[in-house]
Amino acid sequence: MKIAVVEPLGISSNTFASLKAEFEGAGHQFAFYTDRKEDPATLVQRMHDAEIVVISNIKLSADTLAQCSRLKMLSVAFTGLDHIDLDYCRQHGITVKNAAGYSTVAVSELAVGLMLDLLRRVTPFDGQTRQGGSRGTFLGQELHGKTVGVVGTGAIGTATIKLLQAFGCKVLAHSRTEREEVRNMGVTYMPLDAMLPLCDIVTLHTPLNSTTTHLIDKRRLDLMKASAILINTSRGNVVDIAALADALKGGRLAGAGVDVFEQEPPLPSNHPLADAPNCVLVPHIGYATREAFDIRADIVMQNIRDFLK
Repeated sequence: MKIAVVEPLGISSNTFASLKAEFEGAGHQFAFYTDRKEDPATLVQRMHDAEIVVISNIKLSADTLAQCSRLKMLSVAFTGLDHIDLDYCRQHGITVKNAAGYSTVAVSELAVGLMLDLLRRVTPFDGQTRQGGSRGTFLGQELHGKTVGVVGTGAIGTATIKLLQAFGCKVLAHSRTEREEVRNMGVTYMPLDAMLPLCDIVTLHTPLNSTTTHLIDKRRLDLMKASAILINTSRGNVVDIAALADALKGGRLAGAGVDVFEQEPPLPSNHPLADAPNCVLVPHIGYATREAFDIRADIVMQNIRDFLK
């Protein structure tokens, strides 16, 4: 079979050489590309004659997939699959495997980091200090003792709960699937609308699907305390971003930390959150650590080995 890795994935050239030797030694072709191209024409050029394709979070539409008639398997170097037309894959017998669990630690650490940044105003004070400013009369807040609502208690949500409890937070949770492991940690599950008004911080760790699109909309933002902050490291469209921007600008929400958007950064200059106050924006870096990328590469290649067996 021909295996095409259509983007670099943060894997070193030495690792790629080792993988090439492994798969070619087993009688397969192994092609990899050292640059990331997202336009459909380039993707088709790289994928059209491959049976197995490795890709991360680049969008794969039905139109693109239809031009890759030999495709049998997608090994996705990403946790979410909402960027891939899964209906097309099901209809055409294309196996799709994600890299579940590779960024659990990375994303949970960023979620807590964004909370600390907002509570202590680290980002704005960095700029202010560089310009000769001082604290003035500002007093920050501690994460310790805060009530945090965790929406989604899969692997990342559960890892985030463990970190929050280490900081001394009271944790509430809402999730489609309630886990005994989480209950045993002393966490109370609640309906979302009942949980939101009780929280000082709400952090989102749910996949994007038809039931979670705009899960946090204007109505639910209005249920939150005006002093609360919202963290989103899940998927951009889990939040109605225009409603979030309005809540921040109107003083109905104290802050937000956002790693994911309705589109992949770079964002347009007129993006609704670009001028929102007390809002820390980062360009989808939650999964992007050296450690996570090493784990991801191992999972992606093992998924291929399992498929070939």
